[in-house]
Amino acid sequence: MGLLSHRVERSEMKPGDHIYTWRAAYTYSHHGIYVGGSKVVHFTRKKEAGTAGLDSAIAISSLLSQGSPECPTFPDCGFQLPDSGVVLTCVDCFLRGGSLHGFEYGVPPAVFLAKLRGGTCTTAAADPPDAVVRRAMHLLQNGFGSYDVFENNCEDFALYCKTGLLPADEPGSIGRSGQASSAIGVPLAALLSTPFKLLAAGPLGMAAVTAGMYCAGRYITDIGVRKDVVKVEVENLSAHLGWRRAKAEEEMAMKKQQPSSHDTKVKKSLLPLKRKRDNFCEIITS
Repeated sequence: MGLLSHRVERSEMKPGDHIYTWRAAYTYSHHGIYVGGSKVVHFTRKKEAGTAGLDSAIAISSLLSQGSPECPTFPDCGFQLPDSGVVLTCVDCFLRGGSLHGFEYGVPPAVFLAKLRGGTCTTAAADPPDAVVRRAMHLLQNGFGSYDVFENNCEDFALYCKTGLLPADEPGSIGRSGQASSAIGVPLAALLSTPFKLLAAGPLGMAAVTAGMYCAGRYITDIGVRKDVVKVEVENLSAHLGWRRAKAEEEMAMKKQQPSSHDTKVKKSLLPLKRKRDNFCEIITS
């Protein structure tokens, strides 16, 4: 168990493990579920020509290069259904030369807060490994909705496979991803802690207040303590995602139908002119 993340060896991996690897000099991490047989199921953007099995950042660089994306080890590496972002690859293609790390579940709050980076652990408990593998393989055949960096990313996918938990709140709320929480939490912590900086003594005090706000923000968005998550069976996932999508589309339609405040003000300002015009017409015709 490390301060930043939990490094593991390949010999330690077991089916149902949530694994991840750092990308772009520790800028972000890519997550997946190890299903055994040196295979990983993970979530990326929808399939594009020549980019099967690659996460979004690697896919872009692949399109720019002339190298073949085919795996020389496993013939079925990169299996991905059309119009789906869930993909099956071998461990080597998943890691892309990076180191292997294990996501930790059921950690105490003190350990969670001690981690400097989000997206490495959660206080939530994991389900049995066979249930985790079953969810991952089901989603490989049925998809996991549309990829979104903040609401539905690779970490969200792995967290769902391990726990079966999904946000029950309205679409547009933040997902379960610790990376997304951290990305939002850093500037938010700096903003919210600004009034307290006036009370802090010097740079060290300011840094301590900001760090405290950041850790608190990470903790309250963790799926282990959030109140807006519900258990959703994988067989009912499509209906759940469809309901959220329909709800979002309905709200967008209602917003389009409602006149904006600017339009309302314009209409109100034109009413006196309309009355004057009508009165003028009556005088002319009488």
